[in-house]
Amino acid sequence: MTQELDLSDIQGHILRAYARFGYPKGRYVFLNIRHSARARQFVGRITQRVTTAVNWGSGPNAVQPPDCAVNIAFTYQGLKELELPRASLVDFSPEFIEGMKHRRDILGDDGPSSPERWDPIWRNNRVTREKDVHITVLLNARAPAPATADVAGMAQAMQSCTEFLEQGYQWLLDEVRHSEGGVVILGGNRGDNGELLDYQEVNVVMENGMPTAKEHFGYTDGIGDPVFEGVPYDADRVRGRGKQMADGSWAPLATGEFLLGHVDEAHEYPPAPLPILLVRNGTYMVYRKLHENVASFEHYLQQEGKKYPGGPELLAAKFVGRWRDNGAPLVSAPDAAAKQAFDARFATATPEQQDRMLSDFTYDADMSGGKCPFSSHLRRINPRASLEMGRDPGDPPGSLKRMTGAFDTPGALVNRRRILRRGLPYGAVHDRQRDDGNHGIIIMMLNADINRQFEFVQQQWINYGNDFKAANDKEIILGNHSSDPRFASKAVLQVDPASEDAPYILARIPRFVETRGGEYFFIPSMTALRMIARGVIDPT
Repeated sequence: MTQELDLSDIQGHILRAYARFGYPKGRYVFLNIRHSARARQFVGRITQRVTTAVNWGSGPNAVQPPDCAVNIAFTYQGLKELELPRASLVDFSPEFIEGMKHRRDILGDDGPSSPERWDPIWRNNRVTREKDVHITVLLNARAPAPATADVAGMAQAMQSCTEFLEQGYQWLLDEVRHSEGGVVILGGNRGDNGELLDYQEVNVVMENGMPTAKEHFGYTDGIGDPVFEGVPYDADRVRGRGKQMADGSWAPLATGEFLLGHVDEAHEYPPAPLPILLVRNGTYMVYRKLHENVASFEHYLQQEGKKYPGGPELLAAKFVGRWRDNGAPLVSAPDAAAKQAFDARFATATPEQQDRMLSDFTYDADMSGGKCPFSSHLRRINPRASLEMGRDPGDPPGSLKRMTGAFDTPGALVNRRRILRRGLPYGAVHDRQRDDGNHGIIIMMLNADINRQFEFVQQQWINYGNDFKAANDKEIILGNHSSDPRFASKAVLQVDPASEDAPYILARIPRFVETRGGEYFFIPSMTALRMIARGVIDPT
């Protein structure tokens, strides 16, 4: 790391995926502004408790982790209601100004994912001023280390976590009351049995009384988050998470890909409004509530798994690019025998070695997709250096290789599309034979340019396949697959071009994931929060 960030000026939610740091539960609250001056006072009081990105623990300038982390973000309409100057407002990005609902065609939020089907809080957003989401306060609660290593010890730790979360929520309710009508909490977050809640609850998936890193389809999640310049607690996690260099090494991505006011991969500053203190060390957050159709997933996996040569579990791994149980990447464990060998090494590895085994890989030896398919989740979300592919005359049919010479770095086509991912699953699956339960994932994606990063990935890589030489094949898990048989989705699972095997065609793929709501937010720095609270934003 060659850059040193002012961690005390950056909100902790940006640099930390809280679940990885021992925060397994959260509660996300959404507010509407009714009185601008009182709302600014409310922001000032919340700011005093906002969790920053400073080091936790015993190192230099370290502090103890809070029992309940607090972070805050604003929609464009919220910044308007807080009376930011028009000269600043108009220079925020167009997509942030428009809001997620109005970008539905770009995002592929159609059919069961259309805004008419969203939770009431998001369906009513941007319809009437009194229902607009203006502010979100994100609460994430810590689980203390269990007193014992058994289920009983974990249950006690999780109970403490629940108490910390409830204490944080009661504090927030007190601050809302103290605003004297300046802000009000918006209800309409769908819960179990159609219940409408005043918050969005999230929590890790538990198995046999123990917390896991899984989501409701059963995949180990949250492994490959990007690493960028200036984050000290990610300095040892660069390989496989940064950018792939020509000499085979890895380097952190440029800070400006994720934080405004810093230089990005193009050696430019991302577009942002003035004054610079309003945006520096802040970023945009894409909030998405994604419902998981567990029954459709299980049925399709078993249906196709009976026909697929490697069986259901290898097919599930082909859907994502990782094996479900421990997240082993397919490029390292492409079949059952290789997976068995991988697991043997994994079982005796240190935690640091295990992390390296899960993240430190490339597609250099799998440019044709025989191990990790082009339509898998992993390859679509982060293709690494595999998009510079092609073939020369005389190459075997179906084979692809990395073409060199066009760019300074192998991942030049990818490095400007990376996204930080935050969030947790919500709900619990009570019946895996039904799709209509309350279960899914809240995903919050952080980037300095919503259009160039999140929207591009969503439109061009998830819902379209041209960059992967896959025509209009969608990403298998997140793609907006059509239920209309005239436009049924398919995906090709490639094979080694040197083998005699035939590619496997996934036909009539159902929609596994449906959007239930969301919005674009701006997460300010601590400096900007204080300026907003005092009403002293001056763009001149």
